[in-house]
Amino acid sequence: MNPSFFKRQLLAVGFTAAIIGVTGSLTACVPLVLGGAAAGTAMVATDRRTSGAQLEDEGIELRTLSRLRENFGTRVRVSTVSFNRQVLLTGEVPSLEDKQAVEDMVKKIQNVGSVVNELGVRNSPSLADRSADLLITGRLKAAILDARDLQSNAIKVVTENSTVYLMGRVTQRESDRVTTIARSISGVKRVVRVFETISEEELQRLQPAPAKS
Repeated sequence: MNPSFFKRQLLAVGFTAAIIGVTGSLTACVPLVLGGAAAGTAMVATDRRTSGAQLEDEGIELRTLSRLRENFGTRVRVSTVSFNRQVLLTGEVPSLEDKQAVEDMVKKIQNVGSVVNELGVRNSPSLADRSADLLITGRLKAAILDARDLQSNAIKVVTENSTVYLMGRVTQRESDRVTTIARSISGVKRVVRVFETISEEELQRLQPAPAKS
């Protein structure tokens, strides 16, 4: 069986399961949290961040979720993704004051380097909207897996209200390539790049050494 096809099938199954879980248990008051620990140690080996940075990012995400619950309860719906200490905030809050308050709170969390605040001031999206976002993310990740000139583990994909956010340490070539792919996915309204740009030379240095025979 073609390995790429097998990966796509696993990805499709994973996102289908996620959507079923959303349908069965999601309420408008509960933040949507996907992915993370299931990736395992293989992801650590191919990630372009250092292992220390990966642990820092996991700690930032956990501390942010805890502070959000403590300070805002169920009044806001905020999803947090940290990559190399840059924190992306997506979701919904009821007012501009809350949007700024969430950003100010996250900036004070240990190890946070910068914050990209993409919170919307609006009511929480419907279940159908969230399911559509999950499908967009799944389709885009599958398309990235199919692209032989991209490393899927180097790019994080977040979809919120049909807007795709792209994070990672990538070259300008990779940034342009994945942006083109994202814009071709059905249902995508906007693509926002939150990349850390590296040179082609640095990319070569980050590549794992070939296995010795």
